[in-house]
Amino acid sequence: MDRRLAGYYSPARTDSIPFRGRPPIRPGPMTPLSRFLLIPVCVFALAAQSGCVSRRLTIRSDPPGALVEVDGKRLGQTPVSTDFTYYGTREITLSMPGYETLTVQQPVPRPCYQTFPFDFFSNHFSPVHVTDRHDFTYRLTPRVTPIDEESSLINRGRNFRSQSQVSGP
Repeated sequence: MDRRLAGYYSPARTDSIPFRGRPPIRPGPMTPLSRFLLIPVCVFALAAQSGCVSRRLTIRSDPPGALVEVDGKRLGQTPVSTDFTYYGTREITLSMPGYETLTVQQPVPRPCYQTFPFDFFSNHFSPVHVTDRHDFTYRLTPRVTPIDEESSLINRGRNFRSQSQVSGP
């Protein structure tokens, strides 16, 4: 055994085995450039883990199966759901055969965490995902067709049929 290690290494003590290989890397002092780069890295890490707010609008009708349009855009038959970005008043139109067409100016209220200045932090830095749901249910009224309008419609249909049969090629 080498004289320099004499007394230092003993077979009974395994924790005093001299280190062989590369010495461990020890961090040095932070330079101004590394401190400057640390700030954007931390901001990016916070933004990558930020939360998100989803807004969902659900429309139901009684009876179900009515055709729904929101702000002129056809969504489908009830019950129907859609995502939206902005709060405010929506024009909702429901129509179904045998029922009166219903058009409503429906306000969609914003929750307290979506008011200025809290909305910036809840949209970008919330640690959890938040879903803001708005459910609206509408009752459609059956259409009452007067008998004279119905018979008038039938007579007009018969007139059109007879005119098409008379005016041949």
